[in-house]
Amino acid sequence: MKKAIVFAPHPDDEILGVGGTIAKLVESGWDITVVIVTKGFTPMFDEELIERGRKEAKEAHSFLGVKRTIFLDKYPAAKLDQVSHSELNHDLEMVMTEVNPKLIFIPFLGDIHNDHQLIFRSLMVASRPNRQDIPRKILAYETLSETFWNAPYITPSFNPNVFVDISDYLEQKIKAMSIYSTQLKQFPQQRSLQAIRALAELRGSTINVSAAEGFVLIREII
Repeated sequence: MKKAIVFAPHPDDEILGVGGTIAKLVESGWDITVVIVTKGFTPMFDEELIERGRKEAKEAHSFLGVKRTIFLDKYPAAKLDQVSHSELNHDLEMVMTEVNPKLIFIPFLGDIHNDHQLIFRSLMVASRPNRQDIPRKILAYETLSETFWNAPYITPSFNPNVFVDISDYLEQKIKAMSIYSTQLKQFPQQRSLQAIRALAELRGSTINVSAAEGFVLIREII
């Protein structure tokens, strides 16, 4: 069975960026693992909201058919720059060694959130092509409210060169995101169902389909 991992800095990033693709891959027989890298800790985050978010993640993943959800738990959300880079590299590499995916989805380097940038860098270290059991394809995804708030022409811009047609899976993505009630905002906030649908339709129109998710190909070994 073909295996893929979606690495999410925080709960809901995986749905925002890859939700439709997850549903499509599952239907095609892929074994999908989602890794939530960071965890909110008090006093910065409310304990009740933290637990609700974890339950929402499990429910959303179950709805999409995700085989396994891994919470690393030890890394503090919004404080990833205060932990050991080498330790994060090691832990992410251990996850990939255990799962042995052929495909991984990672946050985009140009995202405004530092957690996203650091996880991107650590995953590139963990995916170094110096052994046989590395992912054969690495795709970076876009995250509404993170990817588009960077500094134009100064930080990397997200220009997708891989598109996944999710016309038949957009409603599943919307439903999965609606499960994340703790994370949803009202339009015109980017983290709203209307904005999610609009982006999917925009990416779809780029390739003349009803809805799509866009990715940046980081590396592919053929």
